[in-house]
Amino acid sequence: MVKAESLPNDVAMSWTLTAAGPLGGLTSALASGGVEVVDLTALLSPSTPVLDLPPEMAPIPRFELEELARYDERGRTSYQNGIHTGEHVGTHFDAPCHWVTGAEKRDVAHVPVRHLVAPAVVIDKSAECAADPDFLLTVEHLEEWQHHNGPLPEGGWLLYRTGWAARSHDQQLFLNADESGPHTPGITAECARWLADESPIVGLGVETVGTDAGQAFTFTPQFPAHHYLLGAGKYGVTQLQNLDRLPVTGAVLIVAPLRIAGGSGSPARILALVSNGEAL
Repeated sequence: MVKAESLPNDVAMSWTLTAAGPLGGLTSALASGGVEVVDLTALLSPSTPVLDLPPEMAPIPRFELEELARYDERGRTSYQNGIHTGEHVGTHFDAPCHWVTGAEKRDVAHVPVRHLVAPAVVIDKSAECAADPDFLLTVEHLEEWQHHNGPLPEGGWLLYRTGWAARSHDQQLFLNADESGPHTPGITAECARWLADESPIVGLGVETVGTDAGQAFTFTPQFPAHHYLLGAGKYGVTQLQNLDRLPVTGAVLIVAPLRIAGGSGSPARILALVSNGEAL
C-alpha cells in the first residue's frame, strides 16, 4: 500500500496548487493520505506462475529479462533489459479478442480508457474457497451480495476474492493440479452468462491464474468466463493481489495494460484508490 504522503513535499504541494475542481479534491486527498493507493499487481519475474496448456496448444512463454547493458561496455551510462513474455502472464488484462467468441471485437489497444478507470466492488468467498478449492460463484451469490450492498456498478468492475493470492509464490500451489487437472475457484457457466449479458459491469477481476475455474475445461461451454464475458465485449484481469485491503464497495480501479497494436491482452499494473473517509 502506497500513500501519497510518502512523496517529496514539493511533489505533493504541486498537486495541490495545480489541480482544480474535483481533481483538486482528489489530489489533496492523495497528498494528505485521505485516499490510499493500493497495488493489486503481482510481482512479475521468471518464477511467476503460468498456466499449463494442453499439449495440442502452444505453451505460454514465461517472463524473462535479457540484460542488454549494465553500466559496462554495452552502455556505460545505462542499465536496460529486453523483455520476453506472453501477453497473459502474471497480473494481466484479457481483451475481448483473446477468445474466439470475441474474435471480431476490440484488441487491447482499442479498449476505451473510460473502462480502465472505473468503480470496483469486491465479493469475498475466501472462506468457501479455503474449504473447497473447486468452489464456484453463482448468480444466487451475486443476488445475495446485491441485497446487502446494492447493485453492481454501472460500467464498473467486479473483483472476486478467493484467497488464492496467498498461493501465488509457488507454481504448484497456485495451479493446484492433480491427475484430473487444476483445482482452483471460479464461476459457474450460468454466472458467467449473467455477468456478460445481464449485469452492468465491464469486467471481472480474479486472484487466480485465469478468470475461469481450474476445472472449467469440463464445463458447457468450456471456459465460460472467457466464452461469455469476452464474447460480450467485456474484460478480465487476473492474478490480483491485496483484495483484502479493499472495501466491499467504494474503490476506484485503475487498469493499465500496454497499448499493444493487435494484442489479445497484456501484463498490467493494476491499482485501486481507496478512501480513508475524507470527502473528495
